[in-house]
Amino acid sequence: MASKLFVLGLAVVAVASPEARIPMEQGVPAWSDATSSWSKLDKPSSDHPMQMVVSVRVDEDRRALLERVFWEVSDPDHENYGKHLSRDDVTELLGVPEERAERVRAYFTSQGATSAIVSPNRDMITVTMPVAAVETALDTTIHFFGHNHHKVQLARASSRYSLPLSIAKDVLLVGELLQFPSLREKGLQGLVGGAGDWPNACSAAACNGLVTPAVLAQRYKLPNASGAANPSGNNMAVSEFQGQYYEDSDLSKFGDSCHRAVKVDANIGKNEPGAGIESELDIEYIKAVAPEVPLTVLYQGQYSLLDWAKNLNSMSDPPKVMSVSYGNDEGQQSSKEYMDTCNTAFMKAGARGISILFASGDQGVCGREGCGMFKFRFKPDFPAASPYITSVGGTDFLNAGIGEETAWQAGGGGFSDTFAIPDYQKDAVAAYKINKDANIPPQAYWNNTGRGYPDLAALGGTKTPYCVATGGSFTGVAGTSAACPVAAGVFAKLNGLRLAAGKSALGFLNPFIYKNPSGFQDVTHGINKASRNYGFTAVKGWDAATGWGTPDYEALSKLVMASGRASTIVV
Repeated sequence: MASKLFVLGLAVVAVASPEARIPMEQGVPAWSDATSSWSKLDKPSSDHPMQMVVSVRVDEDRRALLERVFWEVSDPDHENYGKHLSRDDVTELLGVPEERAERVRAYFTSQGATSAIVSPNRDMITVTMPVAAVETALDTTIHFFGHNHHKVQLARASSRYSLPLSIAKDVLLVGELLQFPSLREKGLQGLVGGAGDWPNACSAAACNGLVTPAVLAQRYKLPNASGAANPSGNNMAVSEFQGQYYEDSDLSKFGDSCHRAVKVDANIGKNEPGAGIESELDIEYIKAVAPEVPLTVLYQGQYSLLDWAKNLNSMSDPPKVMSVSYGNDEGQQSSKEYMDTCNTAFMKAGARGISILFASGDQGVCGREGCGMFKFRFKPDFPAASPYITSVGGTDFLNAGIGEETAWQAGGGGFSDTFAIPDYQKDAVAAYKINKDANIPPQAYWNNTGRGYPDLAALGGTKTPYCVATGGSFTGVAGTSAACPVAAGVFAKLNGLRLAAGKSALGFLNPFIYKNPSGFQDVTHGINKASRNYGFTAVKGWDAATGWGTPDYEALSKLVMASGRASTIVV
């Protein structure tokens, strides 16, 4: 405790003064228009528990080393391609001093934390504290916030937060204070009366005209689902949040009707019996594509990218492919520091050989915030616009039958306002911008120097929704939340081919994808403007509506076997 000296007559009195505090995260405050879907409610009780993820500072030279290794093991043309790291290797590479992590842990414990668990990599600490202790430790005020369209309440900071100087130097940020999740639009669920003109291969009459496993198999040239072998060690996962559970009876109903073996092989986090349409969509369709690959469901009650990434990177034997159908606009993130911290976590996963795929969003170029009335501007998605993950956009069939596709008008896509164009896509993005057919929107609406997304796409539009078993019956569901697990299932199958041949898993996919555009069925129709006047047009080659297009498994199966060389994976 610092002190100031005052002379009163002949007496010298020492008066204690509080230690200087450093404001953290100078980005979007919790009460701004960026979170207009949420309204501030009453204060929680003082003993209401809050769980937060504290990001411990990683030295810049160590983060740079991580990034270098990440690119090397992900580049099919590099000699280190596929030489993935173990969890302990990542911990050693990051080199976060044990005493630094302990100082941070000890601070929160001294302030009243009931639990403070340091992750294996020592760069994240999960802290549980009562609200009163949170407010004191972080010099902030906590309120409940309620969603305007969903029955969800979250405890969040209604003012900025700070840390004492002595501990702030060891901390990048404290998660789950300013971040608000985006909840799925109800309009993309419960869609009936699909317009597809093809035989219904499912025995459920409600699937008529909707996308089913047989439709995906035909369009994406998947091999016969029955009898497919899976090498030891090949696995995949989907992530679920906010009460999105599943019913085994729904999975069985889907599998029996649509002739696919659908089951969850492992749960991390609890699953309570309950039909969550988002969860059941993910499970049913990643297994529709890759029924032979074991599936894990990672469940978390709150949507927190930091907590999710911490849990994934803490696993000693993580899934090799991860599908995540959640996201927000970049502008809805609490700070660039928050996004950079997430990117570090994505690099850690990629360095370990994990392929992470995120849905690109369901609101076209204007995102969840909308483009605005007074200053019209596109709103890119995060994490979909992160350079360190693979982003999956959405398509519809161009005509009534199974065949050529068109960009779904509400599929997320565009250019990041935060992250520069990565090397792996510089040529593709440059070619798109000079393509005379692209009809590029006015420059004032988007960032010409930003990372372009999505990287690829799959069926996800509202013209022909997916047939999903949920709540004991079948219904139609659309969105890039459908496209993402389908694309993830394709790459899980491709990993199986490589592992069976003694090669490494694919890991971070984008360098491979951009070097092998012939593995995708180009989409050259449509524009993702949603209901607006402007959007990005799908053209020949890469575009900011559908990426390189949709998977061609037959072509990809040859390309992945020719990529890199046999490599022993360190796990």
